[in-house]
Amino acid sequence: MDIVGASAGMVVMGPSIVIIGVALRRTMGRPVLYRQVRIGRGGRPFVMPKFRTMIEGEGSRGSVTMADDSRVTRLGRALRRTRLDELPQLWCVIRGEMSLVGPRPDVPGYADMLQGRDRAVLELRPGITGPATIAFRDEESLLASVADPLRYNDEVVYPAKTRLNVAYLEHWSLRGDCLYLLATLHPAFERWLPRSGRAS
Repeated sequence: MDIVGASAGMVVMGPSIVIIGVALRRTMGRPVLYRQVRIGRGGRPFVMPKFRTMIEGEGSRGSVTMADDSRVTRLGRALRRTRLDELPQLWCVIRGEMSLVGPRPDVPGYADMLQGRDRAVLELRPGITGPATIAFRDEESLLASVADPLRYNDEVVYPAKTRLNVAYLEHWSLRGDCLYLLATLHPAFERWLPRSGRAS
């Protein structure tokens, strides 16, 4: 299903992918894609691509991004808001490195923080979207509203995402995955999400 869904997504979104690539090339220059090492299934690292949304070289200055972050370009801000910057990850799904739905892949270091049953999430392929992605769709605005964004992320947001990901693993269903995909496209579908996949 992942391969079929991702392949269909590549066909349907193909024109958008081309347009975004050309727009980034003209407004931001090269590279068009930003590649970052993430931790995948079984704790194995892989390279995850996104459309570049930041000024070249600024993406290496930490993995926590806030609303109105000066590193993010005007076009990049629009791509992040609509999550169109994630489209290149459809290729990772086709290659078997990611799934359409699942926990977002951590950067090295964060995955090492997982302990006990929380490490079970590494049994799953990471996803383009999932319960934590939907529950924290306004994460950048949330982090911008606190005094210490990095600390708040590490002590509040990341543990909450981990709880959602563990619950996703324990209560997985095909119906749930379909609802997560629909809720990613439009917030109106969030009311139908499994109770275990909602932020407390």
